[in-house]
Amino acid sequence: MRDFLPAEKAHRERVLSVIRGSFSAHGFDEIETPVMEDSSRLHAGLGGDNEKLAYAVMKRGLTREDLLTATDPLELADLGLRFDLTVPLARFYASHRGELPTVFRAIQIAPVWRAERPQKGRFRQFVQCDIDILGEPGMLAEIELITATAATLAALGLEGCRIRINDRRVLASLLAHFGVPAESYERALIAIDKEDKIGVDGVVNELTELGLGDAAGIGAALRTAADLPDDGWSLAASPAWLNVEAFERLREIRDAVGDTARLIFAPNLVRGMGYYTGPIFEIAHPSASYSLGGGGRYDGMIGRFLGSDVPAAGFSLGFERFVDLIDFPADATMDAVALVHEPGTPPAALVALQSALVSQGRRVRLERKPKNIAPLLEQLATAGFSSYALVTENSTLEGLEFRTLSRE
Repeated sequence: MRDFLPAEKAHRERVLSVIRGSFSAHGFDEIETPVMEDSSRLHAGLGGDNEKLAYAVMKRGLTREDLLTATDPLELADLGLRFDLTVPLARFYASHRGELPTVFRAIQIAPVWRAERPQKGRFRQFVQCDIDILGEPGMLAEIELITATAATLAALGLEGCRIRINDRRVLASLLAHFGVPAESYERALIAIDKEDKIGVDGVVNELTELGLGDAAGIGAALRTAADLPDDGWSLAASPAWLNVEAFERLREIRDAVGDTARLIFAPNLVRGMGYYTGPIFEIAHPSASYSLGGGGRYDGMIGRFLGSDVPAAGFSLGFERFVDLIDFPADATMDAVALVHEPGTPPAALVALQSALVSQGRRVRLERKPKNIAPLLEQLATAGFSSYALVTENSTLEGLEFRTLSRE
């Protein structure tokens, strides 16, 4: 969990403003949900391993006997901090379905909390930027999500991004073909998901130790997938393990997205969340060894709260992972000015000048004039102020002479 200095905060807010504007332009509406959810909801088996990282909030009024007799720490908690924005969205939709359109396009931009071991790209409090489409069963949902996300990355000036795409049904077909029992799919997928860290040989060794199907055959299929030319789409021979229907759906998504985004078919892409049921995708960037965001279709989740299934798909930008890759210069406009005053200038005179300029729609900062003014002017320019005026006790609004600030 981190503090942010003014320049860092301003940069983050500008990036968030671009994201909000782009998502909104693509027809999504922003909502807000509480930072806490019921503990039972956060631990309903929908969040995969992230449930283990949830911060629990203890019940009020616990007694010493309650603490001593509890057999599970979660017995002492009735609430918890959200670990992602998808579980709260499912609860939100179940609560407000009657007030929402048949196909609901949601934006959520907010902090989440996980008890992570802090490391590069991972924090205990971080911002997620999600868009989700609920109620659309067809591939239009995935196409809209990918298009809006790619346009947002372009608006941020983040070049070189690729979107890796797969389908959980392709993975299920692969595992079934090589003899992995259905009840062991999730355990096998956990091993496959480690390929970028332990390599194909490491995956084969782990599957062998677990006794999950033909580990060597799975390894050979993964190697074949890694060597596919044409961004992975050249599977004309259709290997026996391929779910052709799911693969063709992915091709249709790719064709519909067109030049908006570069989509790469990645049969080894897993995505850790256990709630994905169809197409899955993640953002890759040449400067990062980790993904910058991801998502997919999760048709079964909302039904857990609503009692009837609702088709759903979403895409989440890992804000903390890419915000430092974006180089936005500080805004410098004629609306941001500084009044640099001589020592001894009456406060009432300064505030009167400031109030008059603020009433004109300007942002105004008061700064005491130091002996060496150069560092102050440099700081003001870096903070986005476009001009300054020297103020004395006799200064009037009409007599202020503004001088341009430069970041050069």
